[in-house]
Amino acid sequence: MTSAGRAQRGTRLWMPSVIFLAAGSMIPLVMTLWFSTLRYDLTAPGQDGFRGLQNYQFLLTDPVFWASLRVTFVLVGAVLLTTIGLGILGAALFSARFPGRSAARLFAIAPFFVMPTVSALIWKDLLMHPVYGVFGIVARHVGGTAVDWFGDYPLLSLIVILSWEWLPFSLLILLTAMQSLDQEQLEAARMDGAGALARFVWITLPHLRRAINVVVMMETIFLLAVFAEIFVTTAGGPGTATTSLAFLIFGRALLQFDVGVAAAGGVIAIILANVVAALLARTFAPQLER
Repeated sequence: MTSAGRAQRGTRLWMPSVIFLAAGSMIPLVMTLWFSTLRYDLTAPGQDGFRGLQNYQFLLTDPVFWASLRVTFVLVGAVLLTTIGLGILGAALFSARFPGRSAARLFAIAPFFVMPTVSALIWKDLLMHPVYGVFGIVARHVGGTAVDWFGDYPLLSLIVILSWEWLPFSLLILLTAMQSLDQEQLEAARMDGAGALARFVWITLPHLRRAINVVVMMETIFLLAVFAEIFVTTAGGPGTATTSLAFLIFGRALLQFDVGVAAAGGVIAIILANVVAALLARTFAPQLER
């Protein structure tokens, strides 16, 4: 069999899989685009019709939509800052030798393997509940007042939960990068009179730059679509204080049954995610290739 014949045979073997995967990806997207142009309200089944771009216009002029974008970006930014900052400190700590280091590393990474719904329930009912949560019990025991975290500080509470979930990922990536740092370079800098802070700023941090870029890219992609933690803890409230874009789409589709507006929100979310991904790739990809 000639090389051309083998290539054609190989194409016939993998082409069905490619078509199946493409159809599985494109059909939901095409349907979402189509529904976003319809008046598709499940509470008024006899009033369906073509609306063009009116669903998009409704969303873009809705203050709740812009509030949900603000919440989304605040969550992403705050969690990134927290996980990267604490991840660097944790990586520096776990790079040092001390008794029980292996067990400590295991416990530090363990929260990453807890399901988001379970994590949210642990923080909501076991730790942050104002009556029988651990924080409330400790506060009353020392003579203080228990804090209603999800009532008084809902967005901060979500940031804490999401940071707890994603800190192990950041720690693992940064710890791996820190352990690949040339110790002879650090020793030479120390012998030249560089202090611990100077060695960290001028040697360790530049070495961690690629790892930090990976953490930013991966966490941003996942945090843009955060949903389970919000649904379990605050349900988007109080009011719309913790309503992210993903939760807003859920509310429009499955609480208000307005599929057309929810589909328009989904299209906007897809565009936003692709824009963010393109910006991250354009910013960090050249650094990762070095």
